[in-house]
Amino acid sequence: MSLEKTATRDVVRVFNKHLLNPVMLQLAGSKHFYASAIEHTGRRSGKHYVTPVVATRVADGFLVPLPYGTHTDWLLNLAARTNGSLRFHGSTFPVTAPTVVDAATAIAELPARRRRAYQRLGIRKFVHLNPASQRDEPAPTGTS
Repeated sequence: MSLEKTATRDVVRVFNKHLLNPVMLQLAGSKHFYASAIEHTGRRSGKHYVTPVVATRVADGFLVPLPYGTHTDWLLNLAARTNGSLRFHGSTFPVTAPTVVDAATAIAELPARRRRAYQRLGIRKFVHLNPASQRDEPAPTGTS
């Protein structure tokens, strides 16, 4: 990727992070909105974060495109903690074991419309989020 494209992508990423994301979070994860919200905990700070993402439900979990690559804070946080949750179309799903996959693998699982859009945008990496099973979730603590 050229230096010019990288610089442009970084400007867009910073704009989205500070201006667009706070607006998107008002609707992200709601039943009739296209964007979902990934909830994650900071790998160093321990602080709770919510980031809007575009998720697609697939047979064994969710696929999220990575237009800014694999070094975004939300993905690094999710990978470090190995779990978080995804608000998707009005429901919240605990997710675990984020796995980065290349476009060739992910594209095969996507609906044709999304497949074409991601190919046109040049998305090269996706993250596969697995829904956490009951045995993956920590046991409740304390008394009721």
